[in-house]
Amino acid sequence: MKSIIIPGDEVKEGVSSVNVYVEDGKSLASAVGFYDEQGKRIVPLEGTWTPKIDDTVVGTIEEVGRNNTYTVDLCSFRTGVLLLGKYSRSVLKVGEVIEAIVDRINGKKEVILSNPKELRGGMVLKIKPTKIPRVLGKANTMAKQISEIARCDMIIGSNGLIWLRGGDIALATEVILRIEREAHMPGLTEKIKEVLISKSKNNERKIE
Repeated sequence: MKSIIIPGDEVKEGVSSVNVYVEDGKSLASAVGFYDEQGKRIVPLEGTWTPKIDDTVVGTIEEVGRNNTYTVDLCSFRTGVLLLGKYSRSVLKVGEVIEAIVDRINGKKEVILSNPKELRGGMVLKIKPTKIPRVLGKANTMAKQISEIARCDMIIGSNGLIWLRGGDIALATEVILRIEREAHMPGLTEKIKEVLISKSKNNERKIE
C-alpha cells in the first residue's frame, strides 16, 4: 500500500534512509512523496536525479575526446563521462543517443559510465526523474504493459530520459506523461492499462 506523506511525518522502522532523517529517536520524512510500504522506501514527488551505481541512464554524446573518451549529456547538472580507452572498437559520434550504466560517481558533478549501447532512431522523452519508479512499476509491470500494448521498444533511464521507438509512440508518450502527472494516485497501473487497451483498439479501428 502507498500513502502520501509530507516532511515531518513519522515513518516505520526499517525504511530506507534516503529522504528520511532521525529526530528524538523517530524516523521522519524529509520530502513530499508517497510511502511504498512493501518496498520500505519513500519515493519523492519532486527532486533531481541522485545517481546510484548500476543505474541505467539514457544520454546523448556531447563531445568526443582523445583515446575514445566521451562526454555524455544526461539532462542533469551531472555530466556523464564514458571512458572506453584507445583500444576499444566502439566509435560513437556527437549527437548519438546511448543507453549506459553508472559505473561510479566522481564527486558531485561527474558520473562515470560503462556498457554503452547505441539507440538508433526513435525519440527521447524527458520527464521528472522522481517519477521514473512509477513508470517502471513494481517488477517493471507498468513499463512492460506500455511496451507490449503500444508495441514499442522502450529504454527507461533513471535520469528521467526515456527512449521510444516503433509501434504507437504517440500512445506511449501520452500515458507516460499521464503517469508523470498522476504518480501520487492509487490504482494507477490498472487505470493506465485501461487507457492503453481502449486507445489502442480505437487506433486499430481507424487503420481499418
